[in-house]
Amino acid sequence: MGYETDLISFENRAAMAERVADVIEAILARSIAERGRATLAASGGKTPGDLYRALSRRNLGWAKVTAALVDDRWVPPDAEGSNESFVRETLVQDKAAQAELVGLWSAAPALAQGLAAAEARLASLSLPFDAVVLGMGEDGHTASWFAHADGLERALKRDAARVAAVRARPSRVTGDHLDRMTLTLGAIADARIICLLIAGEEKRAAFEKAREEGEIEAMPVRAILKARPDLWACWAP
Repeated sequence: MGYETDLISFENRAAMAERVADVIEAILARSIAERGRATLAASGGKTPGDLYRALSRRNLGWAKVTAALVDDRWVPPDAEGSNESFVRETLVQDKAAQAELVGLWSAAPALAQGLAAAEARLASLSLPFDAVVLGMGEDGHTASWFAHADGLERALKRDAARVAAVRARPSRVTGDHLDRMTLTLGAIADARIICLLIAGEEKRAAFEKAREEGEIEAMPVRAILKARPDLWACWAP
């Protein structure tokens, strides 16, 4: 049977960024109007950069918005590869400079010890998130849900845990950064809107493969396709 999520195609990445920014802006604005606060979970990677820059220029009550990281490499914010640094430099700028950003890294000596600290930081956020931005790798991972990674089972649970510590298997996609902290399926699955951004032909092919029936642990993006077939899966060349 496979997974039912359709792929929304755009002419180019700029058009995709602007349209998704429209949708997320509307969701955040509605949440601010309804309850005085809004929450956004933001991924790293190259693809969402244009989206974040587009969002940062929108007139929104950014002081009432809290952005959390979907995942991060276990490196300090000033180190190469830090998603926290990337999101701060692309999203928390311009009109969005007043937004609060909640990172996942801490000075704990090891990934396992940092789990409790990350969980405590996110405990102050009321779930579900208003909006979640996800990317996808050519290997079918999303967030830091890597195929058959240590910690993947916890990451794919829909229980009270918001964060999982994951050690990925070495690959071209992971590079040298195998230790990751990531939001769990339970933390993101009930968001008001989830946007999965995909760019390029190789990732489109991976998405089509992920939509086929198969082992979730082999292509973990299937976990969110199964949980939220209504998500916005957006592609641009």
